[in-house]
Amino acid sequence: MPRNKAYLNCLSRKQAQDLWRQSLAAAGYFAAPPAEVLPVDAALGRVTASSVYAENSVPHYNGAAMDGIAVWAPDTYGAQETAPRRLALLSAAKPFAPGCCYMIDTGDAMPAGTNAVIMIEDIHLDGAAAEITAAATPWQHVRIIGEDIVAREMVVPEHRVVTPVDIAALLAAGLETVAVVKKPRVAVIPTGDELVAASRELRPGAILDVNSHMLAAAVATWGGDPVRLPIVRDNSQAIKAAVFAALRTSDMVVINAGTSAGREDYTADILADLGEVLAHGVAIKPGKPVVLAVCQGKPVIGLPGYPVAAMLTAELFVRDILLARQKLPIPAPAPVDAALVKQVASTIGVEEYIRVSLGTIRGKTVAAPQGRGAGLISSLTKAQGIIAVDEASTGLAAGAVVPVAVFGQASPADTILAVGSHDMALDLLGVHLRRRSGRLSLACANVGSMGGIMAIRNNEAHLAGVHLLDPATGRYNVAQVEKCLPGSWLLVHMAMRQQGLMVRPGNPQGLTGLADLARPGVAFVNRQRGSGTRMLLDYRLGQAGLDPAAIDGYEKEVGTHMAVAASVAAGAADAGLGVQAAALALGLDFIPVAAEQYDLILNFAADDERGRYIIDILQTDEFRREAEAMGGYDLADAGKIIAAGRPAGQ
Repeated sequence: MPRNKAYLNCLSRKQAQDLWRQSLAAAGYFAAPPAEVLPVDAALGRVTASSVYAENSVPHYNGAAMDGIAVWAPDTYGAQETAPRRLALLSAAKPFAPGCCYMIDTGDAMPAGTNAVIMIEDIHLDGAAAEITAAATPWQHVRIIGEDIVAREMVVPEHRVVTPVDIAALLAAGLETVAVVKKPRVAVIPTGDELVAASRELRPGAILDVNSHMLAAAVATWGGDPVRLPIVRDNSQAIKAAVFAALRTSDMVVINAGTSAGREDYTADILADLGEVLAHGVAIKPGKPVVLAVCQGKPVIGLPGYPVAAMLTAELFVRDILLARQKLPIPAPAPVDAALVKQVASTIGVEEYIRVSLGTIRGKTVAAPQGRGAGLISSLTKAQGIIAVDEASTGLAAGAVVPVAVFGQASPADTILAVGSHDMALDLLGVHLRRRSGRLSLACANVGSMGGIMAIRNNEAHLAGVHLLDPATGRYNVAQVEKCLPGSWLLVHMAMRQQGLMVRPGNPQGLTGLADLARPGVAFVNRQRGSGTRMLLDYRLGQAGLDPAAIDGYEKEVGTHMAVAASVAAGAADAGLGVQAAALALGLDFIPVAAEQYDLILNFAADDERGRYIIDILQTDEFRREAEAMGGYDLADAGKIIAAGRPAGQ
């Protein structure tokens, strides 16, 4: 191609980005990245290669949450200010006896025979006895097995940046090592006869190489492993040799300068010899003479020599490729609307990017454009954000309110909050949501079905899992949701799942159904009030004419199915009601009680793509297969809309 025609067919920024991404995807560049195993302590800031599951429950024993005395709660019933009760103090070596207690400190294991702690402030020690003036409720001030993390439960999902709290959680859960995505190795090659490496070499006509340092630092902030190579002079063969050598050891090559159409601009021709040039010239300002190529299945990019142009094109074309390679979300922060303090002129046919400083004056947010020269490094350091002027525009008037992309701010729109009934498949939904969208994550708060409905009603949640049986109709969820929720919402089916009794392997107590829970010597662990599982249990007990008070442990509550399973697996209970998948996860036997319907209430505006993402994922064969593989799930109708609320006035 003749030099003077180098930019006649400039692509738009979006066309160039799409072609760049699609070509690399076709070359397999974004397939499962290589992983490496690191000690957990060394994994800070790294990206998990796969979902990580707990080896141990946290806590792994029933422990005191307060200093005080450990008691058997029924021994305290009737105690009051006017009629205090005295409990004999036992040494730790002595077995428990009715009417006795033990001194206990925070974190100590609960002695056998005790199920509650009375705080030290609420007792009076009198020689070998402790006097109490109020009754204790079962399991008060006790940290129950699996209250925090349950063995075989997901601790951190795949493709998550490991944080300090993740390190604590992983270690607490018994993990010593973790598999992380290997950092993409990025070679940065500065070129140019005018470049010098140190300020002492400066002379008229010489330019200090700062771009390679800036670009290497940017690569590091995007999770890459930068390798800054020595300056290569303006010699076609020398540059070609440097690129060829870098391709052997790197996952990406960045060449700085030599991208324009001058007599010593060799980058485009060299990359055409080594691979395929996808674009030479993009309709942006600054940064027009960028070169995008794929060589040996790897991305190679030629960036303009001016610092502002080099940084902008790196942000537009390098950052997202590195993040995608590591399975990290592409940041899409919500823009801040600001009024321009002065007019900005622009050229039709070029999408222009202008860095701005932001300020708030008398409650009004304003944007002050920085200097627009491609070589003005100061504009990089002073700016708090950037605006884009459309290629069809001649500019923006003073006072115009424009969206500003603010540097370093994440958007809350990237988090979907799920509040409601716990289900193991919700964790899986979160993984698929991140895979599908590339940026969205799912945060779950387990408060039970009714808690979820209230969260939706108060606009405190995007979705809620529910499984509420209406005794009058025998149907699940619709009646309660329609009764409690005004406004616009969708009730979407997720799964039919098996609820039943989880028991230790071999079923040592010989349990056959709920009626056996009332037998002497059978210890039960229950779900919290307001949960669908608790409501199912109460409904079935009522049908059978069983008194909950006859069940030892009915008052012992935990927050999730996996916590129930952990209590049973650890021997803290003989049985608990929960889903079959939780029993299978911890190797427990399972006695079916009922098949129930688990649905999701979605609280999104009609045009919010996040709600569509969720429904689409539920309907995919991949999600259905992975959920059903956990056991006890039937997702044949997953994603089906069951009911919908109407906006006010309709």
